[in-house]
Order: sequence, then C-alpha cells, then structure tokens
Amino acid sequence: MSNIQNMSLEDIMGERFGRYSKYIIQERALPDIRDGLKPVQRRILYSMNKDGNTHDKGFRKSAKSVGNVMGNFHPHGDSSIYDAMVRMSQDWKNRETLIEMHGNNGSMDGDPPAAMRYTEARLSEIAGYLLQDIDKNTVPWAWNFDDTEKEPTVLPAAFPNLLVNGATGISAGYATDIPPHNLAEVIDAVVYMIDHPKAKLDKLMEFLPGPDFPTGAIIQGKDEIRKAYETGKGRVAVRSRTEVENLKGGKKQIVVREIPYEVNKAILVKKIDDIRINNKVPGIAEVRDESDRDGLRIAIELKKDADEEIILNYLFKYTDLQINYNFNMVAIDNYTPRQVGIIPMLSSYIAHRKDIIVARSKFDKEKAEKRLHIVEGLIRVLSILDEVIALIRASENKADAKENLKISYDFTEEQAEAIVTLQLYRLTNTDIVTLEEEDAALREQITTLSAIIGDERTMYNVMKRELREVKKKFSSPRLTELQAKAQAIEIDTASLIVEEETFVSVTRGGYIKRTSPRSFNASTVEELGKRDDDEAIFIRNAKTTQSLLLFTNLGNVIYRPVHELADIRWKEIGEHLSQTVTNFATDEEILYVDLVDHFEEGTYYAATRLGQIKRFERKDLTPWRSYKTKSVKYAKLKSDDDRIAAVSPIRLDDVMLVTGKGYALRFNIEEVPIVGPKAAGVKAVNLKDGDYLASAFIANTDSIYILTQRGSLKRMVISLIPVTSRAKRGLQVLRELKSKPHRVFAAGPVFSETEAEELDLFTTADFSDRQAEILEVKSQTLAAYEVNLAELSLSERTSNGSFISDTISDEGVLSARIKSY
Repeated sequence: MSNIQNMSLEDIMGERFGRYSKYIIQERALPDIRDGLKPVQRRILYSMNKDGNTHDKGFRKSAKSVGNVMGNFHPHGDSSIYDAMVRMSQDWKNRETLIEMHGNNGSMDGDPPAAMRYTEARLSEIAGYLLQDIDKNTVPWAWNFDDTEKEPTVLPAAFPNLLVNGATGISAGYATDIPPHNLAEVIDAVVYMIDHPKAKLDKLMEFLPGPDFPTGAIIQGKDEIRKAYETGKGRVAVRSRTEVENLKGGKKQIVVREIPYEVNKAILVKKIDDIRINNKVPGIAEVRDESDRDGLRIAIELKKDADEEIILNYLFKYTDLQINYNFNMVAIDNYTPRQVGIIPMLSSYIAHRKDIIVARSKFDKEKAEKRLHIVEGLIRVLSILDEVIALIRASENKADAKENLKISYDFTEEQAEAIVTLQLYRLTNTDIVTLEEEDAALREQITTLSAIIGDERTMYNVMKRELREVKKKFSSPRLTELQAKAQAIEIDTASLIVEEETFVSVTRGGYIKRTSPRSFNASTVEELGKRDDDEAIFIRNAKTTQSLLLFTNLGNVIYRPVHELADIRWKEIGEHLSQTVTNFATDEEILYVDLVDHFEEGTYYAATRLGQIKRFERKDLTPWRSYKTKSVKYAKLKSDDDRIAAVSPIRLDDVMLVTGKGYALRFNIEEVPIVGPKAAGVKAVNLKDGDYLASAFIANTDSIYILTQRGSLKRMVISLIPVTSRAKRGLQVLRELKSKPHRVFAAGPVFSETEAEELDLFTTADFSDRQAEILEVKSQTLAAYEVNLAELSLSERTSNGSFISDTISDEGVLSARIKSY
C-alpha cells in the first residue's frame, strides 16, 4: 500500500509523454551529427559487421541479419528493421549505399521489396569505413536492452555520412530532411575546414556547392542553398532533366531522363496520363514509362503542332516533374536535437574524427608498447640462450621456471611468460634478425603514434590523409546539376484551353451551364432544363476559349470562362450561381450576358430604374483574382430600392429611355461620361414623382414597340422621338387615362430579320439585343400570346396601342420576352 502515489493525470501524462518523446527523439527518428546514423541503422551495420557479414564475404539471408539485430540490439518489430535495411541498399535513396542486397529491394515506383526470407544482404565496402577501428576502444559503448552485451552509441565513421547520404525522419516535435551530397565534394570541404577552422560559408561552398541527389535532376536556387547551409532551413526547386525528341510525321516527344529525389515514378507517370485523359493541357497524345535496366526514361508523346514549351511548363507546375525540396537539417548533437548548418555539421564531424584517431592511436600505442616489451625480452633471451635453457630444465614446473627467470635475469612477468611459452623453432639463428626488425618497427610505430597523440597538427594530417584515401577509392562524378536561379514557370492560361464547340445557356434566375453539341442537337431549344418560374435570357453557340460576363440587376458582374462551366445535359437545370458566388443575393437576377473573346476593347452603358446612367469600359472588368467566388461592381446603386433597368454594349450613337408613366427620351450616348465600375453615373432622365425607368436601349432601328401592363401593344416610328439631351423629361408615348392608366411594362427596338443578321444579334431576351421579332407575352393567368412585331401597324406617338387579346386587360401581364425563330 505504501507504493501508491497520488498524482494528477496532468502530471502523469506530462511526465510519461516527456520520457517517450525524449526516447523517440534521441533513440529512433533523428540521426547523430557525428556518424549520420539513426540507432536502428547503426545497430544493423554493427550487428552485420560483428557477424562477419562484410563486403569481402558471401551474401547472407536478410532474415538472419534482421533476427540478430532484433534479438541482440533492437527490441522492435522485424519489419521496421528490414525496412531500414532495405532503404540503406536502395541506390535511388542513398548517394552511397551501405548495404548490398541480392533480390528485389523495391523500386522507384514504390514497389515493396521481397520478404526478408527471399533476399540476401551484406555490408557494402564503403560501410566498412563507417565501422573501421571500432574494436580499438574508439567509441563509447552502452549495454543493450537486456544487459547481455554492449553496443556502440556512435560509429567511428571514416567519412562524413550525415551529409553524403542525408537523412529523413519524424519524431515528437521534430522532423529532419537532410539531402544527400557528393562524397568527393564533402571530403574536400572537410579537408579545407581542417586547415581553416574559421572558414566562411561562401568559401566552403566552393568545395560543396549543393546537394547531389542519387536520382540526378536539376537544383535551382543558389541563394536558397546558401540560406539552408547557413541556417539549416531553406527551399530549392528540383526539376526533372528533360529533352525533346523528333518523331516521324513532324511529331515530337518530351523525354524525361531524371526525376526529383524521392518522387514516386509510377505515381508521376499516372498523374501526367491523367492530365492527358482530362485534357487539362492540349497536345499530349500518349504517356509511356520506358524505363529499363539502362536507366529511367519517361516518354510523353505530343500531338502534331503541339507546343512542347507550354506542355512542359504545365507539367513542371502541376506535377512532381518539378518539386520544392525543403531543407530541415536537424540532427542529434550531444543528446540534443539541433537545427544545424553546414559549418556545425563539419565541425562536429572533425571533432568526432579527432576523438577517434586519438583513441585509436592510444590503443595501438599501448598494444605496441606491450609487444615491444615482449620483443626486448626475447632478444635478451637469445643472447643468453644456453643459460636460460639450463635454468628452465632445472626448474620443477612452469611457474617455478618463470619465477627463476624473474629472479636470476630480472625479466618481468610478461617477458617470463613469453619465454617459457616460446616454441622451439623460434630458437633458430634467423629469429634474432626478425625480432630486431620488429623491435625497430615497433619503436617507429610508437614514435609516430606518440606524435599523433601529442601533436594536433600531425593528428590532422592523418585525418586528411585517411579522408583523401576514401575519396580516391569511392568518389564518383556529380549527378545533380546546379543552376543559380530558379526559373519562374509562366503559363498562358488561354493556351491550356482545348478549343471546343459548345452551347451556353443562362436563365434570369441565375442558372448557368454549357452543353455539348451532341446533347443540344438531340433536343429542341424549348426543352432547355429550367424552373417553371424562370426564363432563358441567353442561349448561344460558344467556344471554350471564350468567356462570359453576366450583369445583374444589383449592379454586379460575374466572370465565367466557358471552359470552366459544368458540362451538363441540355434538359437538366444546370448550376446556380449562388453555389459558387458567395455574394449572389436571393433577389438578384441576371439582366444581360455578354460573350467575349478579349477585354481590350468594348464599352457598355447601364441605366437604373431611378434614372441614373453611366458608361464603362470592358477593360475595367478584366478577370479578378477571386472571380470564382465573388462578383464585382459595374455600377453603384444610390439607394437600396434602386435596380439596374438595362445594361448593354454600345453599338450605335443614340440611347432611348422609356419610363413607366410613358415618357420617352432620346439622346446621344456621347453625353454620358465614361466612368469607373464603382461610380453611379449621371442623371439620365428627369422623372416625375412615382415614375421610374422601365426600359433603355440603343436606338438603332426605324421603329420601336411599347407593351403596357394591361397588355396593350403598339409600334411607332422612332423618329417621333427627336434627339435632345439627357436629364430631360422626354415626350409622352402613352395617353394618360384617369381610370386604369397604362404603364410601360416593356419597350424595345423592332428589327427586321435582315437587320438582326447584319447586327449579329443572337438569341437573348434582353430587350436591347434580340434576333427574332416574335414577342411572347404571358398573362397573370399564365395564358400565352405571341405577336409578330414586324407585322404590327404603326401608331401615333400618344396612342395607347391595341390589346393583344380581348381578355388580357383584365388578366394583366406577367412576363414578356422575345422568342427566337
């Protein structure tokens, strides 16, 4: 009961997780700054070396090596050990592989390796240099997990493995990403730093200019490399190495020879093929992975006349053909995780090698001194051989002989042991020469080792010599090309759009869609999918390279490229703008839709119900960054109850305004100044109290029509309304009645078929822009009436016209639209 402790859950969790985190950081996921190895890697290399599974002997089953590591040093799952072992054997992950493996050890496509029972492995030759001199008391040792034997806490590391092979890992609160480097360049930098301990980074970068990935490719951004080498953190662009090959028939193909480090080739090829299937960039005919034993090769065959520059730039931007590599150089330094630059890495390695060389020299010197002591005794023995033999023969046993030798001739215990165990063949005349030569060699060795131990300069010369030997034996040419500047990827979005014919429809209520010609031709225009209380205001054949500007009655404009519209069948209702445009109001309606090819030219006018008018230019509506989710203003409304009455491109000179109470004003559009999209404009017409602007249109025909809310319709010659100036009241076009007065419901120009074709007027229900002259009127009781406007007789200016049916006056007008042929 006395062992029960009262602790808060917060304290328990904090203390336990702290211990766990410390273990993960120090003992699992991060490499040591000295040998560049994580504990599992170090244990694998040490265990295989201890078992004699080295490069100069045969391969051994991987399962046996994994079992030895797990049983003796690494109390974790066999899969984690085998995975670490396999990674050390993969030449596309390591610049210098530390393990050689027979069998399937995975691939760049992300294929898993064969099970450990099928593969065989041994240490590579260069791995031997990491373990060199480990048996000479050079490194600290610690007990293994069950205290049955000791394991090294760091390897001697005769080359700077941390930089050569890099590292990746994620622990609690820390992660590391150290790229691989070229062995020769790293050693040159180390040697220079040995000679110049206070070397500047720029000078070191002359020897070590940047990473050298085993997969080659191109690194762009020297300044970012320098930043990463200085701080341990930075980002560079890594671009695939590509070339363009000519094929038969004037076609070309892009060939990828090298891809960025740690990019999965199979996923990359699939992503490129998905781009081809979805036609995200025009011109890709086929994508093939042609890699074989001779090396990596991805062929991207292009269609005839395709622009390889645009395609390549698109693939660089939207696939892993180019990636950003993020330096995050974190390593364990003195049991602590540190983000380090190149200088601390090299300094730590040099300090480590100094400790190794000094400890090794002390071990070798002590061993040589022991042997010299024995050799001195043996040389003395050979000079008094007969006396020694007589003394030994007279002794009772080995112990007595040793004691007699120590007393009679002043030999030490060690020398006496060596003498009594001396084999008879060693008593030949030639042995004295051999012993004297060994004596001289040992004295020279001891002198050399004493110099290494006692003189730092000599020690550093040994370090440099050993490093140069590794470089001479294992150096290889640089694989990765370094480019000073990162090339900005510029893509003309218009060039990415595949030009296709399509049909676009927009309803007044805000439903929009594009439809394939196949779906459109399989239906009639009247079968357009829409709500019963909605009406189509725009139906037009368009190209996917064109764009739409949708003007609403609240003074907002919405931009939609045709190719971005959802491709929906003609009979379906389509997508409502409120699904994407966050500021689309519930009472907002589409007034006018313009199909545009470019934004350089074009002018619009807009008139409001409260009598304001303005002109604005299309270039002010150039697509904005957030166009997908937000509309922008094209006209400011001065009050909450105001609405846009008409908006249209300006084609001719005069504009006609018709008010609800039947006043018509005609003036030259030049009187209206061009202002910015957010301006309200100027006064268009002098409205009476309670009056409003019912319709506005460009006066570009000989006659106009006027429809009242009681269903009375008339056509009159446009010349009856002479051109004056803006802001006037205008002339009456309806006769005022005391009882049930007529009010203008709709008005607009009347075109002949020939005029419509000449003006390129297409199907749209905006009264300023129409193709056909059939006016379809619906009454409040939903009775439908059709009138051919061109066949209407002309009326006087003050005439109220004629009712289109006997009953419509009592029913009232619900809607009116121009119906297409």
